[in-house]
This record gives sequence, C-alpha cells and structure tokens, in this order.
Amino acid sequence: MKILVTGGLGFIGSHTVVELQNEGFEVVIIDNLSNSSEDVLDGIVAITGQQPIFEKFDLRDKSDVQDFFARHNDVQGVIHFAASKAVGESVENPLLYYENNLGVLVYMLQELAKMDKANFIFSSSCTVYGQADKLPITEDAPVKPAESPYGNTKQVGEEIIKDTCHVNPELSAIALRYFNPVGAHPTVEIGELPIGVPQNLVPFITQTGVGLREQLSVFGDDYPTEDGTCIRDYIHVVDVAKAHVVALQRLLNQKNESNYEVFNLGTGKGSSVLEVIQSFEKVSGEKLNYKIVDRRAGDVIQAYADTQKANNVLGWKAKSTLDDSMKSAWDWEQKIRN
Repeated sequence: MKILVTGGLGFIGSHTVVELQNEGFEVVIIDNLSNSSEDVLDGIVAITGQQPIFEKFDLRDKSDVQDFFARHNDVQGVIHFAASKAVGESVENPLLYYENNLGVLVYMLQELAKMDKANFIFSSSCTVYGQADKLPITEDAPVKPAESPYGNTKQVGEEIIKDTCHVNPELSAIALRYFNPVGAHPTVEIGELPIGVPQNLVPFITQTGVGLREQLSVFGDDYPTEDGTCIRDYIHVVDVAKAHVVALQRLLNQKNESNYEVFNLGTGKGSSVLEVIQSFEKVSGEKLNYKIVDRRAGDVIQAYADTQKANNVLGWKAKSTLDDSMKSAWDWEQKIRN
C-alpha cells in the first residue's frame, strides 16, 4: 500500500517514514530540501533496509503537484508535513508562511478531492490553543487568536481541511496537534538537523553541551510555576511518528467516527526549562552553561496535553521518558559533530 509523505526528509517526517516502512507500507517522499538533507535517506535505509521513493520538487508549483498525482494514482494515504515552522521567521515573513503552509495544503486537497477515496493526516500543532485557560489541554479547548503567522497557518489549515471534508464525504482526515517533539531515533541514524541557530530548546541545549553554542539563554525565571521557568510537554519523536501510523491505519480500516478528527499528541506531563536542563545534565554527565535572562515576548507560561482521547480513542500512548528523549538527542548531537 503506497503512502505519500510530504516533507519526509525532515525531523518528524523521516522518523514517520521509518515507522511506515517497518509496518510494511511503500513510501513515497516529496521534499524540496529547503530545511532537510538528502543524506537523511541513507539513515532511513540503514534503519529499515528499504529505499523509499524520493521525488525532489517544490509543492508550491501546482502543476508539479498535479503531475505527481497523475503518475502516482495508486496513493492510498497522504501524511502532510511539508511546511515552514519557525515562529520568529513567520513574524518577519508572513507571506512566505501563508504561501507555503496554506497554498500547498490547498493544492494537496484539490488532488485528493478528485479521488474515489482519500486519507489525509495533517501535521498540526498545540500552538492553536495559545495560552490555555485550563490544564491539561483537551482537544475541546478553545482555539485562541494565533500569536504568530505560523500558528495562524495551523489554525486556518485545520479549518480548510474541515471545510473540505464537510463537502467531500470520501475524504477522511485526522489533524494531529503535537506538543514538543524532541530526541532522535535510538539507532542514531536520523535526528533533528536544525539549519542555523536552533529555534527550539532541546537542540540549543545539545549544541551548547557539545560546544557549538557558547551559552543557553533561559528566558525568565519569574513565571508562576514551581521553579519560575516555562513548562512544556516534551514528547519523543519516535512516539510522535508511531502516532501517525496509528492514525493512518484508523482511516484505512475505517475506524474513524467522522471524516474529520483531531487528536493531541503529548505525554500528558509538563516539564519546566530547568527540568529539561537537569535531565540533559543527568544523561550526559555534562554541566550546561546557561544564564537566566529576561522573558521573551509571546511565550506561553504552561502547555501540556490531556492525552486521554489519543490514548482511548486513537489507541496510542507515548512510551519514552524525558530522560530517554534527552539521551537520544545527546547521542545524535555527538554523532553529527564527530
């Protein structure tokens, strides 16, 4: 059974390709390599022993998207990762984000709407919740006005899919709202490869630990949390990848309760910035050079998932601990620096 993974050489995409191939799916990857490397294919092959089909092109070219689906008319499902994802960059260049994250989504759905039966998994984000009123955050929590154009593309993207499913009963979709994916594959063959200065905490920690960055800035220690630092739900990337396979199988086996569903992907446990640093120091044996600085604009105080729906309805549960995630992230960092 052939599955298309857009952005399949990226961080979460590559781990999902591995899990799909391990489950016996034939995988086709589309990636324009704007935020990834073709070398990731070698890592996927090293883990699975299988070479996925790879097509390099930019999904913003509508004619290329149409041509792809004409050639691969036997695709049974699409997992859509291809999107720009840096919050700061989206504030500086909103039109790039609206073109890349929403224009491409429309082109994909236009092709799927032509099919007799189509299955679509959307890479969404907990950013849709903003500063939640209640914790842990359930799927029913109100979607707040977005803090950034990036967050807005996830909100609007979900609305586009929902509206499309409403008028296309043969299209089934699941939006997976990730909390904070971290870590690397336990084989250390694939992992996170941020281009330039990392936007996320964990790769900044590991790059500081390995000496690539001089110091980690902790943005504020005066928040109303136990140790004063912000709290997030950090989930191992392999757990996230496995959730995509479970969600896809739910659609393929027609177990979905409606043709548009939403699930949170998290551990259900919040960890503060200082707890993540302590976990890193424990698993690495390294002391981290960090400094408390002023708060950063736009940071949500606390966000962690209520995972009951994913656990009970989707039948998926995160298995790895924060220490597991930090250990794999550190092993990966050391490998790529060597």
